[in-house]
Amino acid sequence: MTTDRAVEVFRYHLTPGNLFSCPDQAMVSAVLGTCVAVCLHDRRLKIGGMNHFQYPKSSFFGIATNDYGDVAIPALIQKLRRMGSRVEDLEAQIFGGGEEIGDRGAHTGLKNVKIARKILKKNGITIVSEDVGGSKGRRLIFHTGTNEALVMKTHRIRRGDYYPYRQRLGSG
Repeated sequence: MTTDRAVEVFRYHLTPGNLFSCPDQAMVSAVLGTCVAVCLHDRRLKIGGMNHFQYPKSSFFGIATNDYGDVAIPALIQKLRRMGSRVEDLEAQIFGGGEEIGDRGAHTGLKNVKIARKILKKNGITIVSEDVGGSKGRRLIFHTGTNEALVMKTHRIRRGDYYPYRQRLGSG
């Protein structure tokens, strides 16, 4: 059996606090509750990337990592610029930001969505699609080369949803 390498796409799963960009086409997945994933796509170069952050602002807890939207979004923009993207060629999609029972009025999901919109607007990047808010979790698959996204909503996120490839990779 032969495989057509032209249609073979690499797959990656992002856990919270991580981001991904690559000059090759890839499918990137994430599981989102209150977290937000910003997907960026370069219309000209047909490349893209995605981040997955948990909290809106690093000053909120005093640590500047990709767990925070105000760090993760500029970092993703910078990674794509280093690969040759121009900001005017980038377009964004935002996913996640749901509200959890027991969030105790913190509205973390809503704050994550707001910071994403604010930073993208500040950088002049158009948001072409959003699937945000609500009370359901999301499983997201994003294709960096085509800017296509598949969102599956779920009533309950299970532990295994966060690391769907762990068992396969660990089994040798």
